[in-house]
Amino acid sequence: MTLPTISALRRSRGFTLIELMVVLVIIGVLAALIVPNVLDRAEEARVTAARTDVNNLMQALKLYKLDNQRYPSAEQGLQSLVTKPSVGAIPPNWKPYLDKLPNDPWGRSYQYANPGLKGEIDIYSFGADGVIGGEGKDAEIGSWQ
Repeated sequence: MTLPTISALRRSRGFTLIELMVVLVIIGVLAALIVPNVLDRAEEARVTAARTDVNNLMQALKLYKLDNQRYPSAEQGLQSLVTKPSVGAIPPNWKPYLDKLPNDPWGRSYQYANPGLKGEIDIYSFGADGVIGGEGKDAEIGSWQ
């Protein structure tokens, strides 16, 4: 049986600096290509979640109207879906329509307008920037869409 030479032992000990640098560059290139796509998907998911919440709130308001012959007033707001209103016209057949009011995916309350500007009533989120106006992820997400 022959023993390995010293040069053979040195070659089999590990990776060279060049090999490590090549691997790091490959990982960096892959990260640069993948990370922007993943971040865009997160914003798309927030917009989709907001649209779903708006649709669910609209369905709850439609049930409220079926039971009480009118939508809650602007003063009563969306809170009337969770607790019986004590101001304005008290609904005669009120019941809880939601367990709790959701916040939009950016942590703010949904807005409610009665009468609405774009429909009989409007429910909307201001979007990512939290102010009126904007495009893309900053645009309002509303019941009229």
